[in-house]
Amino acid sequence: MTLEQLYLTVLLAGLILLASIVATRAASRVGLPSLLLFLGVGVIVGEDGLGLQFDNYLLADHLGTVALAMILIEGGLTTRFSDIRKVLAPAGMLATVGVVVSMLITAAGAHLLLGLDWQLSLLLGAVVSVTDAAAVFSVLRVVPLPRRVAGLLEAESGFNDAPAVIFVLMFSVTPLEISPVHAFVELVYELAAGAAIGLACGFLGAFALRRIALPASGLYPLATFGIGMVAFAAGGSAHASGFLACYLAAVVLANSGLPHRSATRSFAEGLGWLAQIGLFVLLGLLVDPSELGAAILPGVVTGLVLLLVARPVSVAVSLLGFKVPWREQLFLSGAGLRGAVPIVLATFPIVGGVPDSVYLLNIVFILVVVFTLIQGPSLLPLAGLLGLIPKEATREIQVESAPLDVLDAELLTMTVQEPSKLHNVTVLELRLPDPSVITLIIRDGRTFVPQPDTRIAIGDELLIVTTAKTRAEAERRLRAVSRKGKLAYWFDEFGEAE
Repeated sequence: MTLEQLYLTVLLAGLILLASIVATRAASRVGLPSLLLFLGVGVIVGEDGLGLQFDNYLLADHLGTVALAMILIEGGLTTRFSDIRKVLAPAGMLATVGVVVSMLITAAGAHLLLGLDWQLSLLLGAVVSVTDAAAVFSVLRVVPLPRRVAGLLEAESGFNDAPAVIFVLMFSVTPLEISPVHAFVELVYELAAGAAIGLACGFLGAFALRRIALPASGLYPLATFGIGMVAFAAGGSAHASGFLACYLAAVVLANSGLPHRSATRSFAEGLGWLAQIGLFVLLGLLVDPSELGAAILPGVVTGLVLLLVARPVSVAVSLLGFKVPWREQLFLSGAGLRGAVPIVLATFPIVGGVPDSVYLLNIVFILVVVFTLIQGPSLLPLAGLLGLIPKEATREIQVESAPLDVLDAELLTMTVQEPSKLHNVTVLELRLPDPSVITLIIRDGRTFVPQPDTRIAIGDELLIVTTAKTRAEAERRLRAVSRKGKLAYWFDEFGEAE
């Protein structure tokens, strides 16, 4: 590559990045998942668009794998262990038993309805059985779900990549030979070893970072993210699940009380977005729109089997015995978003030389595009229809502020909705735990600083500053008063999450 070609390549990459960022802004305004626009950018720039040719499936496989690891690390660094601690068992079932059930039902549907041979059917089932971490994490940023539901989705999307990768690699061998005993042993080893490596890297990394004074604060986010990548590479080198290892390492690091936590999360979020943009544009380049016509009907049929049968059955089977309400199970069934992960996994059979695997990639591409368009915008209305958005729900706001970072403080926002009994309660009567405080109230488009005798009203948006240690107590107090009024404790209402 000459110097001029290098400049041209960098210029093109920069323009694609900026176009994708602008597309993200446009997507958020119209309620579309941004991943579709990233894919669209790749398709437009590709061979049938502006003419950029890219068909190196092996390179896409490798780059996609690394990008997925970065996305999982970002998800782990923004996950609160308190949110997923009580749902680890059901999330583990969704990520293992759920993947198997969803894979088998989807494979049977593809074989019977589309006439695909069993190898392609099993590959298709394994590829689309996994939920996408990037898509799930983006949904959780805008849908204020109960902690149990949000925690289940977070943990499932963080855990289920590993089993799906194992099954896809197993079915990508030609000729197809499956030993159930060998498959089970390999699955158990990869998950157990990956979890052990991830936890070890996370705890050792947290121990070191708490005791090493780095010369610049900007090095802490780099070191934290680097530990996650080390866990990913160590897991892969040990023939274990690198995806599970990096996610667990990131969760441990995020919940170890490390310095500069806000800066680390912002840095991880930026890298996560970069990985998503690069990954989706790359996957868009792989697909030739002129070849997608034959895959439209199979993609839609497979998606319907997955959405209406495979996913609901897998959720119901996985959550047997966990007493999860039917409303939450219904939402979990509809929230199984697919994104980059299935498309990346669909490149594995191509690299493995499986016949008709490019056709499989086209089917997966159509499925992801069509059903992301259907599922993504519908999740917020679905959560509201099922009554899963609490009236007293708070959402975290990410802010860049050194004082807040030094104090380990957090900024929350909460909208007072009917029939909340926060109405007419004064700020003083609310009695938030020290040092939590309502800093601003937005009422009818007007912003003001409340006084102790200011009365809260329906429709108010409250901005609350609290600390990591008192956040849970502050949220419980808000829920208690919202449910029973300022004398909530007298009525044995202590604001526990439902």
